[in-house]
Amino acid sequence: MSRDQKAGTAQSLLHNDLFSLAGKTALVTGATRGIGLAVAWQLGRAGARLVVSSEDIQATRDTAAVLRDAGIEAHAVPADLSCQPDVVELATQALAQLGRIDVLVCNAGVAPHLGPIASASDADWDLTLTVNLRSSVWLARHLLPAMAAQGGGSVILMASIAGVRGNKALGLYGISKAGLAQLARNLAVEWGPSNIRVNAISPGVIGTEFARPLTDNPEVMQRRLALTPLRRVGRPEEIAALALLLAAPGGAFISGQNIIVDGGTTIGDGN
Repeated sequence: MSRDQKAGTAQSLLHNDLFSLAGKTALVTGATRGIGLAVAWQLGRAGARLVVSSEDIQATRDTAAVLRDAGIEAHAVPADLSCQPDVVELATQALAQLGRIDVLVCNAGVAPHLGPIASASDADWDLTLTVNLRSSVWLARHLLPAMAAQGGGSVILMASIAGVRGNKALGLYGISKAGLAQLARNLAVEWGPSNIRVNAISPGVIGTEFARPLTDNPEVMQRRLALTPLRRVGRPEEIAALALLLAAPGGAFISGQNIIVDGGTTIGDGN
């Protein structure tokens, strides 16, 4: 193969239609940092027009501005996902700004309680389950009928490996994330006939601000990495790459799955 042919092949891979979101739109929650920000960048670079959201008004506006500076159409719609009227308004504004939603990424999450489940307060339960789980139900309720009417789309719920095994400190968080994985299965069955795919992603420890209580603790990380075959934490862009696949034509036959991205932590035996 000549140098020109190799260059042409490389260029065609970069513009592979299987991973193109040209002409598509996406709403990403928790989009101002960490995994959510990485997902917004990947979807935008693939051609999607975006609505980015978080509870921080200024950070949401700043994120949209940075994306626009990079040539990505991005609209800022801040919302407090613990408040149902805010979530309904987010869905309404996203449709108004973009005209349609092809990809919904429910990434926002909180972990206000660390420790045994019995020590979690009612307020901890309410906040965790509302932001991490119920807000995704609210968004689906308001956006999936329109998605079905336009011919289909993709929903991506950000779960966690805390939802697939027991936890000493993250039990309440894990319950909410296990609920997201089950929500993905239920919605996939309910909306599959309308060509809507619904999947969950369950990251392991990813190098984000959210994970710093773990990554800043050398003893905890030494134990965790010893149980992880790849012997490292993940990067936000590695989760975002999977989100792009699930949003794009290349993932068009994947639905109802909870895909674990953890460097092998949940299958490792500590050797």
